[in-house]
Amino acid sequence: MAAKKKTEAANRFPKATEKDFTVIVKPLITEKTMALMQNENKVTVKVLDSANKTEIKLAFERIFQVKVTDVKVINQRAKETTRGTRYAGSISGFKKAVVTVAEGEAIDLFKE
Repeated sequence: MAAKKKTEAANRFPKATEKDFTVIVKPLITEKTMALMQNENKVTVKVLDSANKTEIKLAFERIFQVKVTDVKVINQRAKETTRGTRYAGSISGFKKAVVTVAEGEAIDLFKE
């Protein structure tokens, strides 16, 4: 039964390309994103600065073999910070996407 589901998923989505793996940089793991993942079936990832919603959706579907229903994109601004009182620094900005996965499908980011 499990093998049948795998072949159905493989037939639904094309194979992932090298570009797909460059569009999605890494998952963002915080308490808030983990709550979104468990309660609302949403995954938060850091994406390439030049990526748009369509590229993110297609890359996510090809890599994880799931149906994506919605993509929200946020540009996280860079922040100035201090280390103690003496050392000034900055936290670089990045682009992140909140991807909603279809009902009944799930993504396991922490495979053993």
